[in-house]
Amino acid sequence: MTQLGTKTVGALAAEIPGATRVFEKLGIDYCCGGGRSLDSACSEAGLSIDEVGRSLEQVQQAPPSPNGERAWHQTKLSELIEHIISTHHVFTREELARINPLLDKVCSVHGQNHPELLSIQKSFRGLTQELSLHMQKEEQVLFPFILRLEQEVLAQRTAPTPPFGSLQNPIRVMVMEHDAAGGALEAMRQASSNYAAPSDACTSFRSLYQALPALEADLHQHIHLENNLLFPRAINLECGV
Repeated sequence: MTQLGTKTVGALAAEIPGATRVFEKLGIDYCCGGGRSLDSACSEAGLSIDEVGRSLEQVQQAPPSPNGERAWHQTKLSELIEHIISTHHVFTREELARINPLLDKVCSVHGQNHPELLSIQKSFRGLTQELSLHMQKEEQVLFPFILRLEQEVLAQRTAPTPPFGSLQNPIRVMVMEHDAAGGALEAMRQASSNYAAPSDACTSFRSLYQALPALEADLHQHIHLENNLLFPRAINLECGV
């Protein structure tokens, strides 16, 4: 497993359809922490590199599922961007809008006895504000330029000059904002003791502790598609690689 262990988690997640499910199940950060080697990620998580390697081999050898992950490293960037917006941006906006009043309700009823909810509320509000602006910048500035770049390159025309100097500049900012979102997700998970609902939790409380990890899982996949696939491929396109 030596060669596998030297590869980054993000590269493996991009190359092997189904790898993200393995990493999610094992608690390996493949989105914001995708730059670490698999050896390093396994060591930090207290996992055997051999066992993780076997799990990755199993999903790699499994027949493709009709509902399985697409090989996004082989599709046009326009298809990947359309998927990110129509699937992950839509889901994120809908869930942020749904969870916010649910969280307020649960805090008003249980906040006194469960102060961890107030900590979660603070992190969630910051996450909502940052993600809303983040997705807006992607949809209005970054993604349209990447689409135009791909269109011109495929037509063998001169690549457009970015108004921000280089794609690496806005992408660097997007990755930093992804890291901040990952920090907020981790803070909420820690405050909630891994979303373990207490014995006095009402139906709304339990619904909240189901919605937040679902949002987290989708954001992991969302950030992975951008950090490990879209952004590196877009930079390579700009550089003529």
